[in-house]
Amino acid sequence: MIRILTQERLLGASLGVVLTGVVLLEQRKYIYSSISNSQTHSQVREPIFGKKTSEFAHSWNKAVDQTFGPLIKSFS
Repeated sequence: MIRILTQERLLGASLGVVLTGVVLLEQRKYIYSSISNSQTHSQVREPIFGKKTSEFAHSWNKAVDQTFGPLIKSFS
């Protein structure tokens, strides 16, 4: 009885590993093909939310650098 349960668990685990591997490989193929397609059609795209988003991101990064800069310097 224990041997059968062990075999079932091993079979389930191996099937799970195979299924996960197949899914990961398919996702990688999709990602690589989408990257290569985007590089062949490289066009300069405007940001979705325009220039204000990049200005906000720059301001945010600058504020974080000013706030945590001394702390980071003290660690290094």
